[in-house]
Amino acid sequence: MNLSVPRRATAVAALTVLAVTGLAGTTATAAPPSAQTAPAAPAGALAAPDIPLANVKQHLADLQSIATANGGNRAHGRTGYKASIDFVKAKLDAAGFTTTVQQFTYNGTTGYNLIADWPGGDANQVLMAGAHLDSVTSGPGINDNGSGSAGILETALAVSRANLQPTKHLRFGWWGAEELGLVGSKHYVNNLPSTERSKITGYLNFDMIASKNAGYFVYDDDPTLEGVFKNYFAGIGVPTEIETEGDGRSDHASFKNVGIPVGGLFTGASRVKTSAQVQKWGGTATAFDSCYHSSCDTTAAVNDTALDRNSDAIAHAIWTLGTATTPPPGPVFENTADVSIPDNGAAVTSSVTVSGVTGNAPATLKVGVDIVHTYVGDLVVDLIAPDGSVYNLHNRSGGSADNIVQTYTVNASSEVAGGVWKLRVQDKAAIDTGYINSFKLTF
Repeated sequence: MNLSVPRRATAVAALTVLAVTGLAGTTATAAPPSAQTAPAAPAGALAAPDIPLANVKQHLADLQSIATANGGNRAHGRTGYKASIDFVKAKLDAAGFTTTVQQFTYNGTTGYNLIADWPGGDANQVLMAGAHLDSVTSGPGINDNGSGSAGILETALAVSRANLQPTKHLRFGWWGAEELGLVGSKHYVNNLPSTERSKITGYLNFDMIASKNAGYFVYDDDPTLEGVFKNYFAGIGVPTEIETEGDGRSDHASFKNVGIPVGGLFTGASRVKTSAQVQKWGGTATAFDSCYHSSCDTTAAVNDTALDRNSDAIAHAIWTLGTATTPPPGPVFENTADVSIPDNGAAVTSSVTVSGVTGNAPATLKVGVDIVHTYVGDLVVDLIAPDGSVYNLHNRSGGSADNIVQTYTVNASSEVAGGVWKLRVQDKAAIDTGYINSFKLTF
């Protein structure tokens, strides 16, 4: 995990194949893994298999060996990183995935992302899980982030062993140069056409899921994805908290910044575990990971209990979200009239009147936005509820990219559904121009 990247407020949640030692200190209050029962899958979804801890640990041992043989690290631009990519790719190729290695250049050196697609599923509904595979130069990076990389690798291999036939298309990604500023994942997302971005129904990020003095943190960026993980841990008797230490500082930010719904898990880095958290999870009132970004981030510093629980949680999310039957869409309200957006001028709106929908809007209100514009970094885009509440969708991100054509997911459950909803767009810089092509709400 890269904690040097400043936090950023980003859009409300909305690809082509380019290209996880027990808890220290006091005993945790949750039942031991052998006594835990995974929660049942929701209706329409298949139950996930148990992910063998021994398999995940073997992946970590292999990554440790790669680092040891390559100067003690697996950092961007070093031989240990490319060897890590080759190791993961070989496992996935043998398991029947379609893999693509995507190259990028940073600081004069070549970096690599690895993308793996499982055949089948709805190509217009892509569920993606990812983790950064690089380490810092000062150590082998076994918790940060061999743990997340190994967790999603073994989940992908479990997909293959089960010959899973998902309803959504499953895609896995291993990112390069995360420790240098989310470089690999940014490159991947920024090179996706907007139509391909809009197909990603959710991106799940796993960065540091086996910290020695572990906590159990869940991303709160999207209510549906957050709920899947919270329900899983509640089902095995493990309390969770909202992730704040690394918010916006791992690869999920690259996806969130373009409106893709994100979720994920984290067990803590350099922040100190509070006494209340010690009472909740066991461990000691010290750093969650005392080997963070250090040479001691080895297989000896991995928490087996956290690794096991989080690996199973990854599989639970993939099976729950990837195999559930997609409910039919609710009523749709659309305005297709063009609305010109003044260059560096006043905000303009496109409106739809919602009628015949009783009660409040859903927690997963779909907001379809089609804006033609030659520089989306100029634009601020908001959804305005009938009572005037503002939900920001896009805030001058995306730089010089053309057009915004994507569907955002907004938790509008506090709003009465009926009434006039508006899409408000303002161009806040000079030169480039465009117009609202269409605005759509799906309940």
